[in-house]
Amino acid sequence: MSSIKFGRTSDKQDAQLFELTNENGIRVFITNYGGTITQLWMPDAKGRTANIVLGFDNLRQYENESPYFGAIIGRNANRIADAKFSLDGSEYKLAANNGRHNLHGGERGFDKRVWEVRSAHSGSLVLQLQSRDMEEGFPGNLTVTVGYHLNDRNELAIIYNAQSDRRTPCNLTNHTYFNLCGAGRDSILGHILRLHAVSYLAVDDELIPTEARSVVGSPMDFNLFRAIDSRIGHVAGGYDHAWLRPAGLGYDIVAEVYERFSGRFLTMYSTQPAVQFYTGNFLDGSIQGNGGTYHKHAGFCLEAQMYPNAVNRPDFPSTILEPGDVYSQTTMYKFEVL
Repeated sequence: MSSIKFGRTSDKQDAQLFELTNENGIRVFITNYGGTITQLWMPDAKGRTANIVLGFDNLRQYENESPYFGAIIGRNANRIADAKFSLDGSEYKLAANNGRHNLHGGERGFDKRVWEVRSAHSGSLVLQLQSRDMEEGFPGNLTVTVGYHLNDRNELAIIYNAQSDRRTPCNLTNHTYFNLCGAGRDSILGHILRLHAVSYLAVDDELIPTEARSVVGSPMDFNLFRAIDSRIGHVAGGYDHAWLRPAGLGYDIVAEVYERFSGRFLTMYSTQPAVQFYTGNFLDGSIQGNGGTYHKHAGFCLEAQMYPNAVNRPDFPSTILEPGDVYSQTTMYKFEVL
């Protein structure tokens, strides 16, 4: 595997950039700063190659400007209401970095850390991170390993494992923004989406989940292929919700996305019970990245995870990792052209 220097962080740590390749011309660039996918190049139906993920070509912007482009999110993905939770009789206070709530692990989550490189080959990269007890307010020393594996079937798998010496929330995800037209080109509103889910989590006006609801008869129903913009106007603020998979489904298809002009087709598989579908609602044209300016709806995210705010909701599946247990998750993206 080839790697190059990607810069030095503000706290004087060196970051590297790695390239994964396969025999079909797919190239994936990943930095060990945040475990971040910075570029993903694939051909379209006419053989023309483009980068289909939003990101930057320099470390400085990832440190100072990135809305989690391509990064590993932890210790807890999504929002924790009121930036606090109780566990084993103790209350843990977190950084309120999203209004009065905690978002994506806090001020310096896993996306802002330099990960240790455990192995690097042409088709795989394995990174590891040690998160100390009470880092960002979370209990327990947590060891996280994330592997990226690209094969010649055009499948990119992200495999997560974690262990802790104390009970702690653990809910990891990857926050890549995709645009199958190519980064910085048209918006993603014309992409055709299918989500394999029969329910979703309704949210309040601060995007904290309130209750599970059926998708049937609502703008949230993507069980058949629909353009993203077909009913987004009926969703306040745009899509930024967790869709819930049928209980006990296991590793299976979560989502499919098609872009008709390029012919690119993305299929997502996961072991996780929820996927956060986000349509880049907070992008506002203030960020210049790979491919140009990122305006609203410049990319979409499919973030496989546990239910948001589960640590405060005993009616949701638990995100608490027990000492001696292993957190394990697999998410896989398959890239095709039609």
